[in-house]
Order: sequence, then structure tokens, then C-alpha cells
Amino acid sequence: MSNAIDTPFMAQRFRGFLPVVIDVETGGFNSRTDAILEIAATLLRMDDAGNIEPDETLCYQVEPFAGANLEQSALEFTGIDPHNPEREAKKEVTVMGELMKRIRQQVKAENCTRAVLVGHNAHFDLGFVMAAVERSNIKRNPFHPFSVMDTASLAGVAYGHTVLARACQLAEIEFDNNEAHSAAYDALKTAELFCQIVNQWQQLGGWRWP
Repeated sequence: MSNAIDTPFMAQRFRGFLPVVIDVETGGFNSRTDAILEIAATLLRMDDAGNIEPDETLCYQVEPFAGANLEQSALEFTGIDPHNPEREAKKEVTVMGELMKRIRQQVKAENCTRAVLVGHNAHFDLGFVMAAVERSNIKRNPFHPFSVMDTASLAGVAYGHTVLARACQLAEIEFDNNEAHSAAYDALKTAELFCQIVNQWQQLGGWRWP
């Protein structure tokens, strides 16, 4: 019969943390004043050999919060029109409530203690997530308040490049620049890059489950 010693599980791999890949598309660089326009989270799973891979991706279009700043340069960069009536955007408080609840469920399901944000230049995403959680008055935030796993840093070590598109190319992960700056697409590609680096490290003998 299989047991926790025979089969690896996520809580063993990252000191009880559950890595959750997050990407935000925003109306600027200031997490306190600028709007979140899209947010996506890619959850990860582990197979019986201890390899991790992307699982479910959750994506939301978000209404700018009341009084939010929108920088024209940021809107041109992302290509998002926050006033487009065809956007199926939800209020930020609704989005963050739904997303944090789903992540808490996954933390519990994986026997982890809390989530840790994985992102490309992850502190940018963490800042926006934390600001939105605070604005939404969410008391049970599953994310560690300051620890992250940054794929820009990991890719710099593994592949010698920190730009997501180029790092994916070097890792032989398909990347379509026409799809970039969509939160769902960038979260998935960041997840694929993170999983590949983690799995390669295991194959090299850098981590062994008990």
C-alpha cells in the first residue's frame, strides 16, 4: 500500500508552502493607486515521481476599483480597454474573494500551511495582490506576506536570461508574443517555466523526497 513515505506530495517539496503562479495586468506600476485589470492564477499538481506540472488556470477580468489610477501608457502596453462594454469584468472585491477562497481550498487539499506566490518579477504581482486583498477586507489571505518564488531570478540562473519570452525560448517552451500580456497566458507560461526548472533540478539530484 502506498503511503506518505512512498509517494511524494506537494507539502514535502516547498516546506509546507503551496506554489501558486500569479500574473496581474494593471493600469500602472503603483499597487496602491493603480487598478488591477486582469488577474490569473495557475495551480500546480505533483505526480507520483515528484514532478510538478500546471493544472487549473483561473482568470478574471477586473473592474477598476473606485478612484483607481489608469496610466495610458500601461493600457497601450497591455492592450486592455477597461471601459469596453464587452469585457466580462467583476468588481475587485468579488474577484479577490472568489480567488482567495479557491486558493485556500487548494492549500488545504495539498496539506500545505499556506500559499507562496510564484511570478515573473514576482514582487510586482505580490504587491498588487496584497493591496487588493487589503482593499477587499479579506481576513484570510492564503499567501505568505513577503516570500515569493521569482521565475525571473530562477531563469537567470538556469538559462542566463530573465525576460519571460526569451527564457521560455531557451527552455524550449512555446511562447507566442501575440498572446503575451494576457494574464491567463502569462500565468500559464510562467507556470510551465517554473515547473521545468524545478523538475530539472530534481533530475539533477538537487531534491529527493523521503
